[in-house]
Order: sequence, then C-alpha cells, then structure tokens
Amino acid sequence: MIEVTRGEGPIVLGLPHTGTEVPPEIWAGLNEVGRALADTDWHVERLYAGLRDDVSTVRTRVHRYAIDVNRPPDGASLYPGQATTGLCPLTDFDGRPIYREGQAPDEAEVARRRAAYHAPYHAALAAELARVKARHGVAILYDCHSIRSEIPHLFDGILPDFNIGTNLSTSCAALVEEVAVARAAQAAGFTHVVNGRFRGGWTTRAYGRPDEGVHAIQMELAQASYMQEAPPWRYLEPKAEVLRPHLLHILNGLADVVEAGELR
Repeated sequence: MIEVTRGEGPIVLGLPHTGTEVPPEIWAGLNEVGRALADTDWHVERLYAGLRDDVSTVRTRVHRYAIDVNRPPDGASLYPGQATTGLCPLTDFDGRPIYREGQAPDEAEVARRRAAYHAPYHAALAAELARVKARHGVAILYDCHSIRSEIPHLFDGILPDFNIGTNLSTSCAALVEEVAVARAAQAAGFTHVVNGRFRGGWTTRAYGRPDEGVHAIQMELAQASYMQEAPPWRYLEPKAEVLRPHLLHILNGLADVVEAGELR
C-alpha cells in the first residue's frame, strides 16, 4: 500500500491523502456517504507529477477513511476546539457519519489499522528523509494536500488557493517559509495565506525539526484552483496547467536554497 519514488534532490513530497483504496473489510462498514470518498485529495499526485525529476515521493494508496496517516497515532486533535476529523474518521468534512450503524471501528480495530497502514507509511517517509538528508546534509519535506475551497463545517468563507503551513513558523527555517510564501505571492491571479486555517498536519509537526536539518511545510491547495469541486471530481487540464508552473516555481525556490548552501 506504500509507493516510494527515490530522487536525488533535497525535496521529499509526502502524498498522504491521494489514495482511493479501501480494504474490503473496511468498505463493508461504510455507508453511502463514506463510499463516496468525497474527502480525497483528488489528483494531487497528477498535479505534481513531472514538475521536477529529482524529487522523492512517498504515497499511500489507502484512503483516509480507513486511517488518516496525517493524524497523530494517539488520535489527539490537531486543532483543539475546532471541527476536524480524526485518526480513523467517523464523519466526512461536512460532519456527516461515514459508517453504517454499529460499524464504526472500536479501539482494537483502530490499533490494527494503525499497525497495518499508518506505521508503514511513516516508516517509509522517515527512511526517505534520512536518505535525502544523508546525501544533502538537509532535507525538505513538502507535504502535498488539497481540499474543497468551501466547507462551512470546517471553516468560514472561501479558502485561499495556496495555504502554507509551517506550524506557526516552527517546522522549518525562516528562509524556507519565506521562499515558499514569496513565490506563492508571485503567482498572479492566485491567493495565499501562511499558517491560516491549516498550519500543518501531524506529518509537518512531527518531522519538521529544522535544528536537526529536516525542514517541513504543508501545502494545502484549494481544489477550485485546478479541478471540479463536486462529483465526478474532474481534473481541469486548462486550470491545472496554469497552476503547475507556480508549484514548480515554489519547489525550485526550495531546492535552490539547499543547493546554494543556505540551509544547515
């Protein structure tokens, strides 16, 4: 269920929410809302594909409804006091139950899924970051996400196009954040915010250790910037081809600071 592509550059792309596979025993317990898989980070792997041929990628094919690998393994909330979904979500982003009555996972089932799907993803991600750091002295984890631009249950109003999360500027060096923000700001026709509604999931917070040479940022894209935000969730090639050069510009900027020796 884990796909790893090894590149020779300093950037590792995390792809935790693009998978659409649900193991049969879990699928059997989902209701119609759950089986719609509406909260997928649709087409994100396609959006970044081929932008740089030297990046590494770590992706799980398992859908977040089985287990969300971007949540803490102990199930603690990333945003206390705000609506969010958990380690093994029981609702979708609109707050609707995703399981048939009596089929939600109990503690033993959550533990089984954590061992089967969550732990292997993070073992692969940690190994890839260690390999890249050994090669370059530092590694940049760029966690790739997307979400509908309007979800009243989770946030007010319309989400900006680029939502950069650095856990309140603690998960990476100031220069990494500055480059990502500056280059997002240069994307004509697009909006951006840093550490807004999404300041980075567990992956960003757990791996971002700039003092140890691992810098992590989360990029949450508003899906309206490249796709249809309703079934059948179509990838809109004309929109995507406008967005992709700006994503490349951001990735190039991050790689440049490593290649210039500006990170330690």
